[in-house]
Amino acid sequence: MRRRTLLAGAVLGTVAGPTLGGPAARAAAPGPSVTPAGRTTLDERAVYFVSYDGLVNNNSFQKNGLLTHKGHQYAVWYTADRNAVVGRRALGASTWQTLRAGHTLRYDDSHNVISMGVSKTDGRLHLHMDSHSDGFTYVKSAAGLMDNPSGLSWTASRFDAPQSTLDGLTLTSQFTYPQFVSTPEGRLQLSHRAGVSGNGRNALAEYDGTRWTALGEWTASTGTYRSEHGSSTARNMYLHGIDYDRNGRLHAFFTWREQNGAVMCSPGGITNHDTGYVHSDDRGRTWRNDAGTVVATTGTADRVSVTDPGLVVDPLNPDHSLMNQESQSTDSAGRPHAVISYVPGRFGQCTTDYVADRTANGRAFHVRRTAAGTWRKTEIPVPLNSSQRTRLLLDRYDNAYAVLPYGRIAGASAASDHTDWTLLYDGAGLNAFGEVLIDETRTAQDGVLSVMYQERSTGTTPSALHVADFRLPT
Repeated sequence: MRRRTLLAGAVLGTVAGPTLGGPAARAAAPGPSVTPAGRTTLDERAVYFVSYDGLVNNNSFQKNGLLTHKGHQYAVWYTADRNAVVGRRALGASTWQTLRAGHTLRYDDSHNVISMGVSKTDGRLHLHMDSHSDGFTYVKSAAGLMDNPSGLSWTASRFDAPQSTLDGLTLTSQFTYPQFVSTPEGRLQLSHRAGVSGNGRNALAEYDGTRWTALGEWTASTGTYRSEHGSSTARNMYLHGIDYDRNGRLHAFFTWREQNGAVMCSPGGITNHDTGYVHSDDRGRTWRNDAGTVVATTGTADRVSVTDPGLVVDPLNPDHSLMNQESQSTDSAGRPHAVISYVPGRFGQCTTDYVADRTANGRAFHVRRTAAGTWRKTEIPVPLNSSQRTRLLLDRYDNAYAVLPYGRIAGASAASDHTDWTLLYDGAGLNAFGEVLIDETRTAQDGVLSVMYQERSTGTTPSALHVADFRLPT
């Protein structure tokens, strides 16, 4: 069901992308390339179980399972005995310091990931974990820990006791998908879903260095969606991400998932449809469509709805097994980019088993706004061979990288307007389960792409969890 290829010497060699004209052009703006730069082991025996086709230590909505701050990299995972662990290392170091966060994973559910965030106003590390449409566990470090990693010891005593609230803020009893994002001023925001799959709303909370405040919900689950097969009156918005660009704009790509399977051609498919986009210029208080029209105000009854105009940037009906929660990024000009994936129409107009059909015929696509303000989509010519998701990253030259299932890496150059996608690294020797995570924060600091992955296992037999590093063009 899953195909792996071999690349001789890939662990030590350089895998270069396409050249861009003569020497002068290459020196000014090199194309994409990845140079394997070593691998470290986080845990020889991390917890392993397959749930919802994924692993709890490597799931796309785990923002962030791996991050870099002030010269140190941090990782979170569950061990074989289900303990939540936080690790750190100096960039380039071969070993990790680890500590237990005081919480034990409750269920064999891959939704119950650990996500990290850094509040730059007070130098704390924040952990949010173990939730799927229910309560959550929250842990934060002592103030200043992230600002002085060389001078402060890495011990459990540096962290507060686990809580079931955000320092007293309860939020919702149906909590899922924690995603931390730092505002340009250094505040920390927490994106999450209230409700359940097919009937939920996205919401935001914010930490200012002193306390957490609920900003409120900003998406609606109501309204009527109609396909050629039927209609649905409830849904939820699945985010591909929520990220600030260097100019302070907050971007969010998304898909809708309908509650009513009547909108599909087959009950074996998945009700996801359309790729949408919104942005906010006031730290998530109001939301605008691509044309700049306000479509929602957070914390009010006016929320982003399936019936709002101007949201869809790539239309697709629910018959192609469109995946939710893939990946997004922004380039140096603040233009939004996303990776989406589905079964293209050339393989048929009705998927009947979304896992099998995506594994057999799924393809990833790069969607982005051009300098002219239009939207463009390019197919990445590498079969998914998996039902799972792809991660997106842009380097300092705005070359794009798609980190596909099994740790394969494809790239496209900014010079080609991201139309020359090619496979740069085929994942040889990783034995990765499928979906992998990337460090979204490290590349800007030292030009390295870090990929966190877990080795394939069977049943509930623990397996090794690693971080593989790749140097990008400098």
